[in-house]
Amino acid sequence: MDFNTEPVLEIKQATIFQGLDPILSDVDFSVEQHEFVFLIGRTGSGKSSLLKTLYADLPLQSGNIEISGFDLTKITTKEVPFLRRKIGIIFQDFQLFPDRTVAENLSFVMKATGWKDKAKIKARMAEVLVLVGLNNAASKMPHQLSGGEQQRVVIARALLNEPSILLADEPTGNLDPDVADGIFKLFQEINKKGTAILMATHNHDLLKKYPYRVLKCENGKLLDSKVHDVSFGSSF
Repeated sequence: MDFNTEPVLEIKQATIFQGLDPILSDVDFSVEQHEFVFLIGRTGSGKSSLLKTLYADLPLQSGNIEISGFDLTKITTKEVPFLRRKIGIIFQDFQLFPDRTVAENLSFVMKATGWKDKAKIKARMAEVLVLVGLNNAASKMPHQLSGGEQQRVVIARALLNEPSILLADEPTGNLDPDVADGIFKLFQEINKKGTAILMATHNHDLLKKYPYRVLKCENGKLLDSKVHDVSFGSSF
C-alpha cells in the first residue's frame, strides 16, 4: 500500500483525560494526509487535552492512537522527542525565548531534534523563514516583531522537521482579524503542499468561510462532521 494512503492520525476508542478526570470518551476518528480539520468546542471541553495527548504531553490511558507512525499506547519517554520531530506543534502564546533572536530560537529546536550540520541548519532555517514570509527576520528579537510576525516564527519552528501533521491550538486567538486572516492563509498554503492540519479554533468566521471538516467536543463526546450534523452556533 502506498504510504500516502495511510492516515497520518488514527484514534480508536480513546478516552482523553484532563488531570484524573476523563473529559472525552469513545473518541474515534482519523485524519488523512493532506486533510485540513477544525477542532471546536467550549473552553474546557477537551480540545487542548486532546491535542496534548496527541503530542504525548498527556499520557494515553485508554484506547489506541497512532500518529505519524508512532503508537501512543507503546511510546516510551525516550521516543517522545522523535514523535515531535514528525509533528509540528503551534501554540497560541508563541512560547518563544524572549532573550534569543529568531535564528537562535529556531536553531535551539533543530539541535534539540538532532540536527548537527551547521550549514544544513542555516539552509533549513532560511527555507522556513522564506516560506512564512519572514526572510529578513533571522537576526531580530521576538519583541521587535508584531504578534502576527511572532506567530509566523512559531509556524516556521513547527515546519523545521517537515512534519506530516501540524497540531495548532488556537493559533489566531490572540491576533486581530486582518492578521489572523493572513496566518490562516499561510496554514492553507502549508496544507496544499501536503501537510495535514488539525486546528483548534473559536473563530466562527473561519468555520463559515471554509468548508473544512469539523470535529466538535461536546458533552464528553467528539462529534465528526463527516457523520454528524455539527452546529457552529455560539457554543464554542
